[in-house]
Amino acid sequence: MRAHMPRAGGMALQEAGTCSEPRPGWSNPGSPSQALGCSIFPSSIAPVARRAGAALQQDGGDITCPLLFIQLNQLLSTPAGLEWREMARWIKFEEKVEDGGERWSVPHVPALPLHSLFQLRTCLQEGTMLLDLDATSFKEIIDKVLSEHPEEEELQPALRERLAALLLLQPRHQPTKSLLQLLSELSLSPCRGKDKGRSEPRVQLSKTPLKEQLRNQFRKKVPPGAEAAHVAVGEVEFLDKPFTTFIRLRHGVSLGSLAEVALPSRFLFILLGPPKVKAYHEIGRAMAMLLMDELFQRVARQADHREDLIMGMETFLDELIVLPPGKWDPSVRIPPPSSLPSPGGRTTVYSPDQQPHGNGDMAAAGDRASLGHPHSGEELERTGRLFGGLLRDIRRKAPWYGSDFCDALHPQCLSAVLYIYLATVTNAITFGGMLGDATANMQGVLESFLGTAFAGFIFCLFSGQPLTILSSTGPVLVFERLLFSFSQDHGLDYLEFRLWIGLWVAFFGVVLVATEASHLVRYFTRFTEEGFCALISLIFIYDSLKKMLSLADAFPINWQYRLDNVTSYSCTCNLSSPGHTSTGNDTLLLSPLPPLQPATTPVGLSRTQCLDRGGHLQGTSCQYVPDITLISFLLFGATFLSCVTLKHFRSSRYFPAGVRKLVSDFAVILAILVSCAVDAILGLETPKLLVPSELKPTNPARGWIIFPFGANPWWVCLVSAVPAILVTILIFMDQQITAVILNRREYKLQKGAGFHLDLLCVSLLMVVTSVTGLPWYVSATVISLAHMESLRKESETSAPGEHPQFLGIREQRLTGLAVFVLMGVSVFMAPVLKHIPMPVLYGVFLHMGVAALNSIQLLDRARLLLIPAKHQPDFAFLRHVPLRRVHLFTITQLLCLALLWLLKSTTAAIIFPVMLLALVGIRKGLERIFSPHDLAWLDGPLPGPGAARPRRRERPERGSGAQELEPMQRPGPQINLSVN
Repeated sequence: MRAHMPRAGGMALQEAGTCSEPRPGWSNPGSPSQALGCSIFPSSIAPVARRAGAALQQDGGDITCPLLFIQLNQLLSTPAGLEWREMARWIKFEEKVEDGGERWSVPHVPALPLHSLFQLRTCLQEGTMLLDLDATSFKEIIDKVLSEHPEEEELQPALRERLAALLLLQPRHQPTKSLLQLLSELSLSPCRGKDKGRSEPRVQLSKTPLKEQLRNQFRKKVPPGAEAAHVAVGEVEFLDKPFTTFIRLRHGVSLGSLAEVALPSRFLFILLGPPKVKAYHEIGRAMAMLLMDELFQRVARQADHREDLIMGMETFLDELIVLPPGKWDPSVRIPPPSSLPSPGGRTTVYSPDQQPHGNGDMAAAGDRASLGHPHSGEELERTGRLFGGLLRDIRRKAPWYGSDFCDALHPQCLSAVLYIYLATVTNAITFGGMLGDATANMQGVLESFLGTAFAGFIFCLFSGQPLTILSSTGPVLVFERLLFSFSQDHGLDYLEFRLWIGLWVAFFGVVLVATEASHLVRYFTRFTEEGFCALISLIFIYDSLKKMLSLADAFPINWQYRLDNVTSYSCTCNLSSPGHTSTGNDTLLLSPLPPLQPATTPVGLSRTQCLDRGGHLQGTSCQYVPDITLISFLLFGATFLSCVTLKHFRSSRYFPAGVRKLVSDFAVILAILVSCAVDAILGLETPKLLVPSELKPTNPARGWIIFPFGANPWWVCLVSAVPAILVTILIFMDQQITAVILNRREYKLQKGAGFHLDLLCVSLLMVVTSVTGLPWYVSATVISLAHMESLRKESETSAPGEHPQFLGIREQRLTGLAVFVLMGVSVFMAPVLKHIPMPVLYGVFLHMGVAALNSIQLLDRARLLLIPAKHQPDFAFLRHVPLRRVHLFTITQLLCLALLWLLKSTTAAIIFPVMLLALVGIRKGLERIFSPHDLAWLDGPLPGPGAARPRRRERPERGSGAQELEPMQRPGPQINLSVN
């Protein structure tokens, strides 16, 4: 039977000797032989353990123990005599030296025989224990250990000298070497082969670190502030009974060359015994596994007596998971999980009359209720004063204003600037072109460029959340198209009518800021957020695919081409009689034909010269061009796949961690550069990124300033308030839903949000863009999420087997400001930007849409509709909500999403803003269909006295982790075992 490292949740182990007959030699009437919380009999130590657990729970959220590097040295017999050799090491997971002695194993979750834990407990009960020992060297420690041995077991002087000499031998480490070190050793391998059978003479432990310790590459995996623990076990013939010692030093002390990595040491465990007992190695591993556990380490650091340490071990046993023999393969190393549960949930102590919920879950719905609403922070509390929320936003953000520029001094920000700049340029050209088609070029690509640069720069400079990227969005474009059609049908001047609507929207926006209407954001639960985010993501995906499919119209494929008729294909210039003419555009149409002869006449006229002279091209191959559509789709797909692959390169097995991180940070830029290089090598006339090169309105009939009176009747300024209400709803919902998504707790933002300040900035910008006839701008959900994703901070060092920890977002203003400055000067960068193919940028568009869609829980639940129950992932909500209820909630969301898409795409788009607002009402109506408990897991509670609150269980289950307390998109940690 194998015991596994304790983790949150699961069946607790009933320790041997608690509910069954005691094992001989392992317990006595006064020993704490009952595991806390699992015994059905009363125990004298249970109250003490509960008090200690309560103390740990009280301190657990604030006190973090230094990480321990644990090294296991085992005494082995060699031709030269006994030798200490490093056999295993731990930081958070175990690594073993392979049988060849030249290679470390992959990090894995440790597994060991259950019997070794009971033997270790006896060692701690009967061996020497020195707590808060003052010593400055390993020799001094050994001298005090040997002198502090119990009187009844006092060692003979000769035996003491032999033990001291043995313990002070220099251990042989297995350092982690760089590639250059391995290559240099490989070149010396013939010389070393001659001495392979010769053992090195035994040397004493060095008081200072050795060169191999200082050059050990493994030290990069050890975080700053870590300490060392040493476990030494072995068999010696001159001992009749085991010699056991556990030592805790008062202060961390450097013990010279004892450890593989030069670190201050805190704990030591020594076990030597006669050869007839073969369990020393497993007992040493059991000790290392105990010290690896954070909760036991806290007990070991605070213990005053032996009983405290035994109590910590009993608590450890209480959470142990047991796998039955014959049902799994013990030779398989269990890979580390993707994330570890929080140790804070494991310190929960319950009264004896509280019973656990027996479904094996790791968190109860009551914990969800205790979390409160995800947006119920101080940012959304009402002050009851005019502009009270705005003033509070300003006071909150002002102290961070200087750091918003200093925190941007990192190479990752350069990658974010280039990535978001190209995404914003593509978005401006795409929506600018669609605006031009919808408004007869009253607003075109140039207006889109200038408006994006100006509005985005001002917003990033003064907003409360500068990570937000302003842009034209699909819902705003729909309203612009309807407004232009209405103006044309009723003989109104479009830009003047739009000016008054923009002024009313700005006025209504200021009123909303003054009355703290952003307080209503608390009613935007995941149901509303996911519906809107999914809609915008689908718009990005749909527009990128639509643009690519339109290439087949601009560059049609020659489906009539036949290889057998190649001899009949020709093209000549006819200067005399009219005939079949080609288009006058120098851009040739698509055909999969291979290159033919140059299209020239007997007199040597080229195609362009023929057309300039008024001639006509005649022949079956005049329409020939290389297959632009095919290569465009290849570039489109290659860019998208490259972005996805390189973005996940951080978790690859290839290259050092620094290289993987650099490639992942610059994934999108590298994908664009590679695709542009391929396009340049092929030399085909794929559609390129064309930006305006002159600062003049797209439509010559308009100017840069729109006057409020003159073209329309006077009453238009009053009637404009009606459509302005719809635009205000649209702007408020679009802006605030995006702000809610960006400020969710899982992004770990430190500088706070600014809902009121952001809304004020957007409202005031409406005045400027309306007066100048520039497009209206609001937060772009997908691009803003991409901006946040490109600024993720992760831990620089991580233990072997541990994934880098997400630390938060690099919050600053400089990346946004740089992006929009580049947007402003893009007019002067046309000679450079014209080399970027549009299919490449559409591939980036598709990547952003797919990445945003994958970040929401709705997609995970939608996949469950197609997955049989036995193959479904272990999502947290599936443990607490019946599957049919999950499907009903998902289908409701999908129907709302389909309705939003239909409204956006039809003439009923005028009520689209109202439908966005109706999502909140639909969510409120779901409380009549779903229980509060189900909604708490699938969505979240609404604020207010009538809010949906989950039912409190009798008590939360032990071991609840942070991942269960916030069940977002991904399943919890999973461990795969090979079954015989």
